[in-house]
Amino acid sequence: MDNRPIGVFDSGVGGLTVVKEIMKQLPAEDIIYFGDTARVPYGTRSRDTVIKFTLQSVRFLMSQGIKAVVLACNTASAISLEVAQQQFDVPILGVIEGGATTAVRATKNKRVGIIGTEGTINSGAYEKAIKSLDDSIETFAKPCPLFVPLVEEGLQDSEIAYMAALEYLSFFKDKSIDTLLMGCTHYPLMADTIRRVVGAGVNLINPAEETALILRRVLARIDILNDGANPPQYRYFASDDGERFKKIGSNFLKCHISSATKVDIERY
Repeated sequence: MDNRPIGVFDSGVGGLTVVKEIMKQLPAEDIIYFGDTARVPYGTRSRDTVIKFTLQSVRFLMSQGIKAVVLACNTASAISLEVAQQQFDVPILGVIEGGATTAVRATKNKRVGIIGTEGTINSGAYEKAIKSLDDSIETFAKPCPLFVPLVEEGLQDSEIAYMAALEYLSFFKDKSIDTLLMGCTHYPLMADTIRRVVGAGVNLINPAEETALILRRVLARIDILNDGANPPQYRYFASDDGERFKKIGSNFLKCHISSATKVDIERY
C-alpha cells in the first residue's frame, strides 16, 4: 500500500473529466490536479513546446510527492508520454490507450471518427492505437480547435458552440461512422452539443473511464493502492487565475472546489 497522492495534469480544466472518473473508480485515492490554464490550449503548439510544458508540469507534480501521474491532456499524451516515462521514476499513464480500447469495443461497423486538437490529430496517435487493436477498423480524424477555448470560457452549450460543431462535424456526414472518439479531455463537456449534431445513433467515446480503470490495474499490480484509512483529499493547482478555475472546475465536477493554488510553472 502507498498513500501518496495521484497526480493528474491537463492543459486546462478539461482534465477534471478524468479526475471525476478516478474519484469514482478509485474512491480511496488522494488526487493532486494541475491545470496549465495560463498556457492552454496545447493543441496548436509545436512538438518541442508541448514536451517542454509537459515535463514542467510533471516536475511540479513530482514536487508534491505523488506516486503516479496521469497525463489527462490528449495532446501531451500523444506527443510527450514516452519522453516523460523515460525521465521520471513513477508510473505515468496517458489517455490514448483508454480511448482507443473503448472505441474498438464500441464500434459495430468498424468505422470510427476521431476528434481532437490539431496536435493530437496530426500525431496520428489514436489511429495507431486503434489499428494495433483491430487493423480492420477504418478511422476518420478531424481537428476541432475551437472546442477547447469554448469549454474554457464555459460556452460548451451555447449557440456559438453548436455552430462550431456543425462546421467541424459535417466532415463525418458521409463517413457512416457509428462511433466518435472525443480525443480531448475538454470535449466530453461538449457532449450534448456534439450529440445534437451527430445524432443519437453514434456512440460518443470518453477515454476517461477506461483510463481510470487502467490506472487502477497499474496501481494494484505494483501494490501501491491507498489503504483507505483516511478520507480522500483533493488539491487543485493552476498556472493562472485560481478563482476562475474554481468556478469552472466546480461546474465540471458537480462539487465545490474551495481553493485552487496558483503555480509559477516556469520555475519547473
